[in-house]
Amino acid sequence: MNSVQSAAEGAVDPKDVAAVEAQLGRAPRGLRAVAHRCPCGNPDVVETAPRIKTERNPDGEPFPTLYYLTCPKAASAIGTLEGGGMMAEMTERLRTDPELAARYRAAHEDYIRRRDAVEILPGFPSAGGMPDRVKCLHVLVAHSLAAGPGVNPLGDEALAALPEWWRTGPCVAVEEED
Repeated sequence: MNSVQSAAEGAVDPKDVAAVEAQLGRAPRGLRAVAHRCPCGNPDVVETAPRIKTERNPDGEPFPTLYYLTCPKAASAIGTLEGGGMMAEMTERLRTDPELAARYRAAHEDYIRRRDAVEILPGFPSAGGMPDRVKCLHVLVAHSLAAGPGVNPLGDEALAALPEWWRTGPCVAVEEED
């Protein structure tokens, strides 16, 4: 269920901003769009600006993570996969499976292409360890959810290994504004 609301098309819905703030426990930084919605209806992946403005750097510090997983239930489930050794197993498979390595490199190129469409960050890698290793399943799953199936093979694998985190209800409740 891909649903994208781009900052270029207009402001992100205040209800979505409130949901992301509740999910993160802080105001979102560099929020550009909702990149994917959880089956419960809340955002679960947001698109962030390639540069995050800070007090220290008003021009923006590079933030190469274009797709950011916001749902704490999904994040917790992914953390369990990481703790179980999935990243090391995937990294080893990249070393021994040239076809998987080529598909993962294509995922890296897709990620960079999507980020460069917003702003080019010369010399900055994609995210999650791409293209040579797996360093963060959260980013890979976020990429898979935002881009859709078939784009990031290891993100798709991790996503398929997750329980249905939304089955017990939304991670946060956001009040309707009158």
